[in-house]
Amino acid sequence: MAEEITLYWGSGSPPCWRVIIALEEKQLHGFNSKLLSFMKKEHKSAEVLELNPRGQLPTMKHGDRIINESFAACMYLESVFKGQGTQLIPDDPAEQALVYQRMFETNTLQQKMYEVAFYEWVVPEGERLESALKRKKEDLISELKLWNGYLEKMGKGSYLAGKNFTMADVVCFPVIAFFPRLGCPKERCPRLMEYYEMVKDRPSIKASWPPHWLENPEAESKLKDL
Repeated sequence: MAEEITLYWGSGSPPCWRVIIALEEKQLHGFNSKLLSFMKKEHKSAEVLELNPRGQLPTMKHGDRIINESFAACMYLESVFKGQGTQLIPDDPAEQALVYQRMFETNTLQQKMYEVAFYEWVVPEGERLESALKRKKEDLISELKLWNGYLEKMGKGSYLAGKNFTMADVVCFPVIAFFPRLGCPKERCPRLMEYYEMVKDRPSIKASWPPHWLENPEAESKLKDL
């Protein structure tokens, strides 16, 4: 089954990382891995564009089926391989609702983190304003407080949507992992960092850790002043 799946991905990309975690959790360890370089623009190659006209990663192919969006790929894997590996979407509707909520809230957390961490990269030098960056930092701090509150409410040792590892963790952990990587002060997100320490040694996480992070484990400092 796994040999019928080909994944085109890039190291350190949260969308790519979450699909690999899902593949590992569903015990699809032998999938065809196509690691591409964003720096070399390999994601814009003819091979990728034939499958994904947007030229984006991840791009996943299962037999004749092509699934390009990371959320879609993760949900597809859970649906097709539901009885295999970890059950990532619970059967109970109330539990499902919380998993879906946390999954899609991840987009906001990721966006706010990117706006601060990569401000100088996405905003031209002549358009950068200290006041704008300050507001983005305040927005990110508020978002972190929200997520810390979620974990505080659920109690010590909880995953993002309860006592079990779910699709919420698959989707969100790659974003949360950026905070220690980029030097975010632990006092800004203590419960999230407890969660990070609890989950980072999970087999699916270790097996999918970004290769260039392994080569350069030292944290950067883009969030040190948060």
